[in-house]
Amino acid sequence: MPDRNEAKNALDKVIQKSRVHLYKPIQIAEILYRDRTVGDIDLARLETYRTKSKKWRDNICIELLGRVCTSSAKFQDNLFEENAVPPMMIEVLGKENRRTNGAVEAYIYRLFSNKHSQLEDALNYCLDATPNDFNVKHFIDSFWNEPGLRRSLDKIYEIIVYALFSTLVDALELKVEISVGNDKKDLLTEFGDFAMKVMCLDCTHLTYSQEAKVYRVGVTNAADRGLDMYSNWGPAIQIKHLTLDLKLAENIVSGVSSDKIVIVCKDAEKDVIVSLLTQIGWKSHIQSVVTEGDLVSWYEKALRGKYSKELGQALLSCLCEEIAQEFPSVDDLPESLKERHYENISDSFWIS
Repeated sequence: MPDRNEAKNALDKVIQKSRVHLYKPIQIAEILYRDRTVGDIDLARLETYRTKSKKWRDNICIELLGRVCTSSAKFQDNLFEENAVPPMMIEVLGKENRRTNGAVEAYIYRLFSNKHSQLEDALNYCLDATPNDFNVKHFIDSFWNEPGLRRSLDKIYEIIVYALFSTLVDALELKVEISVGNDKKDLLTEFGDFAMKVMCLDCTHLTYSQEAKVYRVGVTNAADRGLDMYSNWGPAIQIKHLTLDLKLAENIVSGVSSDKIVIVCKDAEKDVIVSLLTQIGWKSHIQSVVTEGDLVSWYEKALRGKYSKELGQALLSCLCEEIAQEFPSVDDLPESLKERHYENISDSFWIS
């Protein structure tokens, strides 16, 4: 049986690896709370709480964050694997939690509050900025330089890219058009209901035009693979701020069904990414590589360049709107947590 130092280290590693929402640590806290207050689970037997604890976590997260965890079931269950917090560690945490009347729970929620305080400071820079003084590089670095926020940098990158792309696409009033040639009228007639329902085309309207748009998929899973953004004119958009290796490069292309990919990455990663995707035969699928330097340059033009009056405030407004949706403010703890009076629970070993 591990000791409390080993159990605390295992818990701390999960907290350090977690994004700012701390879904997995909150799940541990709610398992321990259930064990301490209701006592209808056996911490040594995972099946008594593996599935139920997701609901306990989600109930708190709805009140606390206004959202629930949407990661895959496999990723969520990784919490209980040997390299995370397996049942033998949870047993020790439960013993400590009961001994201290809830100090382990309080420890987790204090760290959650601390991380959100750091997040609030970083996000307020953006929310309080004007087109004249916002510096996108400073904003990115505020997440990169703060260990408690670094795990959320992928989402910040995604939001920064989306706000810029979306603002420029809207300002340019881009249109996307599809059409059918005259020589295909007979086939169009045969599948007239399909053509109208799916493509908005018929024999009297062989062309259809709509506004160009980019969209965020909304969820990037822990493996950092799959689609981040897509456009309605063709290319998929992959955002990579982390170091890429061959396995991750293969995951990117296997997770994206698109003939063309736009990759957004740090300047230093550009050549590595192109080289790796060339190795696996996907160089022809790369429409372009956008670097952080490109983003900084384009933000500068949009905010303070020739067309800043048209673009500056629209860009910042889009950025702030996406931030508000992705990172809901936690101004106060919900009543269900206040009633536990964690502020009155302290133990010298469980001081955050």
